[in-house]
Amino acid sequence: MIYETAHAKINLTLDTLFKRDDGYHEVEMIMTTIDLNDRLSFEIRRDNKIVVEVEQNYVPSDHKNLAFKAAEALKKHYNIKQGVTIRLEKDIPVSAGLGGGSADAAATLRGMNRLFNLNLSLEELCQIGIKIGTDIPFCIYSKTAICKGKGEIIELLNKPPSAWVIIAKPDVGISSPDVFKSLTLESDYRVHTAACLSALKSGDYEALCQSLSNRLETVSHKMYPEITKLKENMLNSGADGALMSGSGPTVYALAKNERQAKHIYNAVNGCCNAVQLVRLLG
Repeated sequence: MIYETAHAKINLTLDTLFKRDDGYHEVEMIMTTIDLNDRLSFEIRRDNKIVVEVEQNYVPSDHKNLAFKAAEALKKHYNIKQGVTIRLEKDIPVSAGLGGGSADAAATLRGMNRLFNLNLSLEELCQIGIKIGTDIPFCIYSKTAICKGKGEIIELLNKPPSAWVIIAKPDVGISSPDVFKSLTLESDYRVHTAACLSALKSGDYEALCQSLSNRLETVSHKMYPEITKLKENMLNSGADGALMSGSGPTVYALAKNERQAKHIYNAVNGCCNAVQLVRLLG
């Protein structure tokens, strides 16, 4: 039996530069990990099947599950004749902008690499992962990084200064493709990529909080104004910085000390079902 942990991610920045010929957007985004995770175990089967066991009935266990897709891709690419049972314990909310499905797929690629003694590098796993989802290469490394291209060009960065993170997901579902379809690149929203890189390099927490920026935030806000209300609530409750992660709808706040973090947690807990208080990892 092989075990892997799949950490959730948050975007510190997210910029879309232009529409590519392949239909994807060219992105430039800085992401890091938080202490919120799913847990996976992997066991070889005597037949050739992929079986995903997951308790939550709202999480698919077939080819719609990214962990299933990752297992299928790896088996096909390396002609693996044995099957695998994947047991998945989920704590990362689904369709939240926290990369839960991508983290599960990344953990599956890492876990099966060990289970079948493939001895593949993380770079080789990324080449398989990017065909399944754009956040998967980042999740394979699961550190702090700037990601470019459509997500496959990874440059590791210094981890952020230690801080508390308040994660709040409004009770709405957002489709990433719909958000990207509604995106107009002509908008004058500024993404502070250079400032964020500088803050991470110097370990400047205040500068990091000032640099948080996500071009998709205004698009998702038009669909669901509660995203902006949640962010304003966090900032008014003493957050050092707040931002929507990914295409949303989850909004997170950063706080330097625990008392401050608990105050923000209590302030948003009344208006949001899914609220969690965790630490930055990176």
